[in-house]
Amino acid sequence: MGFLGILEDKHLTHVPATVVLSEEQNQQIDVTAGLKRGTGKDADIILIPQPSEDPNDPLNWSYTRKLFIMSIVGYGSVLYAAVLSPLLSPALVVIAKDFGKRIGDITVISGYMLLVTGGVGPIVSALSRKYGKRPQLLIASLFGLLGTVVCSATYGYEGLMAGRIIQGGSVSAFESLVVAMIGDLFFVHQRGAYMTLIQFILGAASNFSAIIVGPIATKLGWRYLFHILIPFTALEVILLFFFVPETNYNRDHRYDIDELANDNLADLAAVERRHANSGGVTEKEGSDELIKIQTTSSSPPALRQKKTLVQELAIFSGTYSNDNLLQLVIAPFAVCANLAVLWMVIVTGGLTAFFVAQSYDMAQIFQAPPYLLTAAGVGYLSLGPFLGGLLGSLLLGATLDPLIKWCAKKNKGVYEPEYRLLGMIPAVTIVIGLCLFGYLAEQGSSYYLTAFFHGMDLFGIVVAAISSSTYVLDSFRDISSEVFVINMVLKNFLFYGFSYFVNDWTAKKGPAIVFYVFAACAAVMITMTPLFFFWGKRYRSYWHRHNLLQKWGIRTHAEL
Repeated sequence: MGFLGILEDKHLTHVPATVVLSEEQNQQIDVTAGLKRGTGKDADIILIPQPSEDPNDPLNWSYTRKLFIMSIVGYGSVLYAAVLSPLLSPALVVIAKDFGKRIGDITVISGYMLLVTGGVGPIVSALSRKYGKRPQLLIASLFGLLGTVVCSATYGYEGLMAGRIIQGGSVSAFESLVVAMIGDLFFVHQRGAYMTLIQFILGAASNFSAIIVGPIATKLGWRYLFHILIPFTALEVILLFFFVPETNYNRDHRYDIDELANDNLADLAAVERRHANSGGVTEKEGSDELIKIQTTSSSPPALRQKKTLVQELAIFSGTYSNDNLLQLVIAPFAVCANLAVLWMVIVTGGLTAFFVAQSYDMAQIFQAPPYLLTAAGVGYLSLGPFLGGLLGSLLLGATLDPLIKWCAKKNKGVYEPEYRLLGMIPAVTIVIGLCLFGYLAEQGSSYYLTAFFHGMDLFGIVVAAISSSTYVLDSFRDISSEVFVINMVLKNFLFYGFSYFVNDWTAKKGPAIVFYVFAACAAVMITMTPLFFFWGKRYRSYWHRHNLLQKWGIRTHAEL
């Protein structure tokens, strides 16, 4: 039994994703002596995955450059994933009056946008795996710009719907591929902070936009929401083209020591030394334990030339998979055969959908008696969930990576991805927040109190999303692209489905019953966590030995 009760596996001597993270107390110091490590305070941390000798390997890029890239794509996530989806929520009543429609009819406009987002997700996944993430991000940003222009110019219900549908083509890449890019650019001990940032953007930043959106819709009119957004979307297109190169990279699989059942650390260290010294050997002679994997070039990694600026600006940089597109489209659905992945997808998708249902109801609840707030007033109420999400992000951003390093040291230097699930503990606030939000809203209690408990449930949703997402990213990085695409697909299909009935359900039964049901579902999702914490390592072993994707002939980037 490992540290904190994680059950050991009896079938594999080395379970994939269980790795030596710290040498301070580990018995394999001689074996790992040739491997690359972190710097400064992380000097005792072994880099996982190991970067190759190729200067074009994204893991070898400077930390400053990685940070700049993540800032740009994070800005895109703010625009397309955080701002576009809830953009009209505080102004639903205003737009309904303008068009002479029911509130539900206006909610459905955003629902269609989310339906498109979910529908194109598998296609975006397939194209990104075959041709890279850069072209998909660029195309998505252009859809966002075009859709925003259409929405700003329309004066009819159908025109607004058309513009929102076009915008839907921009969201999926910035919800799913950006998360997978964390695994492309960063090592295991660095990922928690960036996952925290992205989940904050996806889960909480939308509330800050609502604070701004409400007053704009009230004072200037709802069309100005799109007028003001146009230059921001145009800037993202420019930044992506000039400063975000391709992050897909077909690395020799032996460097991905977090994905292997036999890590062969001594052999890898020997390969590293030969690459550094002679740059000419890509396979250890006489070793039948290492699988020879073709890399992106016939040249040894240490001898490859760094790409020029013009080469990095190319929209298409080659193909990264030999599989046909149909197989790659199916892959995001197939990964749900992995129970840990399925649980994470349900938890993050379901919990986020409950929060989105709250945003659908906000105008309906608080612009009606006894509150009678304006669209601006409804927007200001989003300050509560924004602060709750921000606190959740700061908590896990400051503690999650240090926590897993501490756990690894207590576990004799060995890191288990299940340690990420310790971050699920504060998620119990979701149940409390949802129940009390619904109860207080039905009673017509202080909107300060409803905003507080709205913030409490988003605090829990953010920490649950960060914890479960980083757990799956570290446990099954080889299928991470597909995992976060199907996660995005489920979320947006749920958002679309909820847009059809949540407002009518709330009007008929009242907010208390609605949010009690959501709280009960959230409680079931959260209480599943101990199963994956204590038995997760054994399940990782089982999945490696009975990988259904391999049996079905569906390849992931682990085999590329």
